[in-house]
Amino acid sequence: MLMVAWPPPSDTKHFWRIIVSNANQTTVIQYVLARLKEEGVGDIFGVPGDYVYPVLDGILADPDIEWRGNCNELNAGYAADGYSRIRGLGVFACTYGSELGAHLALAGSYGESTTTLMLTGFPSTQQQASGQVFHHMLGNHDYDLFNKMAEPLSAAHAIITAENCVTEFERVLAAMKYHKRPGVLAFQFDDVHKPLASTEIPADIPLRNPVSDPEALAEAVDHIVDELSSAKTVGAVAGIAVQRKKLRVETEALLNATGIPYATPFQDKTALYETHDGFMGTWCGKFGNLPVEEYLLSCDKVLAFGYELHYFNAGFFTTGLDFANRMIDIRDHSVRIGETVYDHVEMKDVLQALTTRLPKWDGLNAPSKLTPFTEAGGSGDDPISTGFPFYKRLEQFLKPDDILVIDPSSPVLAGSFVNMPEGVDYISQALAASIGFGTPAALGAAVAAPERRVVMLGGEGAHQLTAQEIGQFYKFGVKPVFIIINNDGYLVERYTCKDPESSFNDLPKWQYHKLPEVFGCEDWYCARVETTGDMDAALDKVNSGEQAAYLELICDRYDMPPMSEAMFNLTRPKFGQTITWDEWKSEFDKGHNIATL
Repeated sequence: MLMVAWPPPSDTKHFWRIIVSNANQTTVIQYVLARLKEEGVGDIFGVPGDYVYPVLDGILADPDIEWRGNCNELNAGYAADGYSRIRGLGVFACTYGSELGAHLALAGSYGESTTTLMLTGFPSTQQQASGQVFHHMLGNHDYDLFNKMAEPLSAAHAIITAENCVTEFERVLAAMKYHKRPGVLAFQFDDVHKPLASTEIPADIPLRNPVSDPEALAEAVDHIVDELSSAKTVGAVAGIAVQRKKLRVETEALLNATGIPYATPFQDKTALYETHDGFMGTWCGKFGNLPVEEYLLSCDKVLAFGYELHYFNAGFFTTGLDFANRMIDIRDHSVRIGETVYDHVEMKDVLQALTTRLPKWDGLNAPSKLTPFTEAGGSGDDPISTGFPFYKRLEQFLKPDDILVIDPSSPVLAGSFVNMPEGVDYISQALAASIGFGTPAALGAAVAAPERRVVMLGGEGAHQLTAQEIGQFYKFGVKPVFIIINNDGYLVERYTCKDPESSFNDLPKWQYHKLPEVFGCEDWYCARVETTGDMDAALDKVNSGEQAAYLELICDRYDMPPMSEAMFNLTRPKFGQTITWDEWKSEFDKGHNIATL
């Protein structure tokens, strides 16, 4: 076994030549990068640090992988998440200990079912053998502590060595793809450039090639056909599993063959593209697009493709749908019909079988392509309204094949109901809901698909968390469109806390439209926009050109997007209050804050 001294000699280049010269076969990092490239990865995000230097050296030495440095570990994780939603897998690297800064990103990927892989450094074998406490540790001699901390945030994790690299890498990757969850690989410092002990992929790695059990598949499909044979009205909801598992084609084929209309829940927007004839609109219980809720309630049966039942997807639990008895739940690897569960059944196989077995429904009279945004009102010197007027403009502004990223701040409540042109992918965090996600996620998406336009919409409060990533867009040669709504504070918190005027919702007053210049972005179109007329002119200028753009829209402190008033009304009972938004705002405009009474 090749032994590497620690610390390395001052001649670092010579140090790495010693390692590489002993690599008479594929090395650990070469194998990992080769497999990532086979999975569609051409870029790796991250932040450097000494424990992870060998990994980064391997990345820089690979002509087919681009290193995409970030401002911090959290941003790197978010960028990899955005990348994964376009490419299928996103990867970022950071050093031992500092990986803790990315745990929120891992948690978001876990809740949003994205396959994000974190590569971290790890102390060398000699460091571990010494029993000493080194930098970035917590002083407790537990070298594996950070790796263990990542366990509940990942589908699988491993410490990679030359002996276990192939088996452990393939195990972690298989678990990530099977569960649609993130993974973590920690690389021992002195193992990264060692030759592999073996390059043979074991055949018995769990979850690597899941296939349906033929008997269970046949029984599940028969049961679904029986359930639907007498149904006069049928609907469907398409969850994010359709997009994450690349099953849009199979799902659309089923819907085309059967004529079943479908909706996408709040978290699952653009799981199927929204120009399909059967698209009803976003489904969010009684919270929005009420005709969609009413149609689904009228259905004898509702087919669900990878739907996740949670607070937001159930319209803050306002839906009246009887999930237990009326929903046929087709999941990644199982089917649930009432109390009956069929395991080891793959979604793709179920979709394909049902396409040839189910009848065609006609005359269902389902709603079509619902959106609450009917007109783009306002003009000239009218103040900017981020109610219906702005979001109707957003519908008109978007182009086919755009990628729309909405930070999970106040704009997401309305943006989820915007109808999208053909091929538009929508990215947000509807379950994890961590503000600040949008800017670095947009970077990841832009790097993943540089030929597509990325539009990032967010509030200024969320933007402050991760705005430093703006400079990377210019560095990497991508041309985003930023639309930042400046309403003087944390607006979501204003209408969900006891007192909207609480000082913890106040922010430092940045000049947002100057941020691209501060972060080194040249030749961007940047504007501070204060009237409706100026907003229309700015949007037209952006849409008629190809340069990167940054628009700061100045709005009233309590200019709420549609559906936000309902959120205010929903939260009042938590604070023992019965006031409505209209009552509070009316009194506030008179100088009274009745929320504190």
